[in-house]
Amino acid sequence: MSKEIEDHRNFNQSGNEPFTSIMDKHMSRRGMMRGGLGLAAMSMMGFGAGSALAAPDARTGMRGTGAPGKKPLTLAFESIRGAKLDSVVVPKGYTAQVLIPWGAGLTSDVPEWHDGLEMTPEIQANSIGMHHDGMYHFPLNKGSESKEFLLAINHEYIDQNALWAPKGGPTNARSGKRPADEVRTEINAHGVAVVHVKKQADGRWTHVVDSPYNRRITNASEMEIAGPLAGSDYVKTKFSPDGLLARGTSNNCGNGYTPWGTYLACEENWPGYFVRNTDRQLDDDRLGVSRGRGRYGWETAAGDASEQDDEFARFNTDPVATDASGDYRNEARSYGYQVEVDPYDGSRRAVKRTAMGRFRHEGCWVGKLEPGKPVVFYSGHDARNEYIYKYVSKAAWSPSDANRPGANFDRLAIGAKYLDEGTLYVARFDADGSGEWLPLTPQARTTDGRRLHQALGLAADDQAGIIIHTCDAADLMGATPMDRPEWGAVDPTSGDVYMTLTNNSQRTAEDSAPTFTNGGSSREELGVGYGTAPTNGPNPREGNRAGQVIRWRDGTDVTRLEWDVFVFGAAATDTDNLSGLTELNQFASPDGLWFDDRGNGDGILWIQTDNGYAGVTDYTNDQVLAVVPGALEGGVVTPENQQHLKRFAVGPNGCEVTGIFATPDKTALFINIQHPGNWPAFEDAARETQGSVRPRASTVVIQRQDGGQIAV
Repeated sequence: MSKEIEDHRNFNQSGNEPFTSIMDKHMSRRGMMRGGLGLAAMSMMGFGAGSALAAPDARTGMRGTGAPGKKPLTLAFESIRGAKLDSVVVPKGYTAQVLIPWGAGLTSDVPEWHDGLEMTPEIQANSIGMHHDGMYHFPLNKGSESKEFLLAINHEYIDQNALWAPKGGPTNARSGKRPADEVRTEINAHGVAVVHVKKQADGRWTHVVDSPYNRRITNASEMEIAGPLAGSDYVKTKFSPDGLLARGTSNNCGNGYTPWGTYLACEENWPGYFVRNTDRQLDDDRLGVSRGRGRYGWETAAGDASEQDDEFARFNTDPVATDASGDYRNEARSYGYQVEVDPYDGSRRAVKRTAMGRFRHEGCWVGKLEPGKPVVFYSGHDARNEYIYKYVSKAAWSPSDANRPGANFDRLAIGAKYLDEGTLYVARFDADGSGEWLPLTPQARTTDGRRLHQALGLAADDQAGIIIHTCDAADLMGATPMDRPEWGAVDPTSGDVYMTLTNNSQRTAEDSAPTFTNGGSSREELGVGYGTAPTNGPNPREGNRAGQVIRWRDGTDVTRLEWDVFVFGAAATDTDNLSGLTELNQFASPDGLWFDDRGNGDGILWIQTDNGYAGVTDYTNDQVLAVVPGALEGGVVTPENQQHLKRFAVGPNGCEVTGIFATPDKTALFINIQHPGNWPAFEDAARETQGSVRPRASTVVIQRQDGGQIAV
């Protein structure tokens, strides 16, 4: 979630022991708070002595994070200094190119961009959307995977001032009715783009205008509902009385991809787009559906003479008819899912995979694949004191289902096989470094001994109801509240999972009592949800401003895990700089994350930031850092191994750096620059803006001037 649209309200009012409290006990148990944090102490935080992860993994022969006897990768660039410029700063010997900025045409009838271009619904529907976020690449042909592919990319939200700059800003942004065409344009600026990109002979990248693969999926696109909620009463609306269709996807932040070649666009801060002022339901309050007026006031355009199929009315979910088939009381319940897109086939609707849970999904990351075993995906709920989830398919993985570039086969049917039937779990982290995945199924036992369906007032077989109330179910099962779980990454060899915990201003001291934001409400009486949370194991710092990256490995028992903290964010001068960061690698608010597998058990973990902590923002803009987990003594970042964590790139003023992957040959690193303040003015992303420009989120391609592999 971008800090630009962060919702500071806390919707989890459960009394569950938060991660910071557990982390505090975990650290105290290991003697870490006694007399400094040297190598010996910090190493104990890794998968070392006292941890179940110290034993060699029977599947890989690995101990901790690196293969024994093998020399790990070395980062071969000099860590760059922080910067506060209207440019992208990269190491010496590297270039940075702007590719597909907001407004770049996917078809030849889109006008050429200029700062005074007035956007219309038609232009925006056929061009790149706003505020690029998660993305991934899908090869077209074998042998050219690193030179030509389909790029699927999320467009998280909008900057109304930039969008409507030629007319001086949006009309009636805060009150009054919004004009229909402004709303349509804003709706079309959201969603997903699929764009054909290729590398030219001179090494520069371009997108292929009028490619038959180019496609926009917006917040108005028709899509299917699949899994437990398909056809259920929970999602029936006037638009889809049978509960099988939905309209649109929005606030797609982090992303995922599947081994069968589809893209996952994850719906995150969608609740604020909807309004409900009467007859509010439990999930409306738990997830934060708006009262009064939606984020952009789209519902106020309802009744316009040009409105078709209630395109604006659907954002007001107040019941007005005798049943759900006559209004949009359930419209918000068609959001909050992982949305699967076949990037190769523009004739297919996107599919909302409801079995994977309904919450504010930051992203979705596939676990280690093993033939004959279930397919696993991990996801975080990006909000203060929310949870980490995993989905385990019922079907076992068959390598015959792997993606075949250029082949014509039904990827969404394969998606249905793995993603429509399985078990959703939520994580509990314990102070001894272990943890448990708690099943979110009707017959699961809650912390007070009831069946989960009984605690939620549902029928004994109502899995659809459990999914609608995923967050309430997680509360009741005793999951561990976390410091805003954002992006994850998986080492495909060891199966280690990394996840960023960005920050949490509502984290209180270990001995403090949780506070309830809806004091005396039925929610508090249920024992679910709270507004502030004491520190715990994985979240050990009260008022956590800088965040951390945690790491875990699942056990052979699908319900067990072992965890630790990989690195703590901090300013170099902070007294709680627990990982010993220096001026050359200090960071705060880790957000984007990607594991760059280099083969043979080696890899680079890339960390991106969305920082609002003055201790670091006074020194540098948001950034990209690289770290080699396999080179770290004890498996975690310590004061003694700082040379393995380096700052690789710094974004322009005002931006968040997000969305990341490298081409298969590792010669090009793709990142996204979201909500820059005054950039880009040139195709050369590293060239500083002179004067002022209309800001445009953009994808940036970073390459070595000599054509070699990135970072090593």
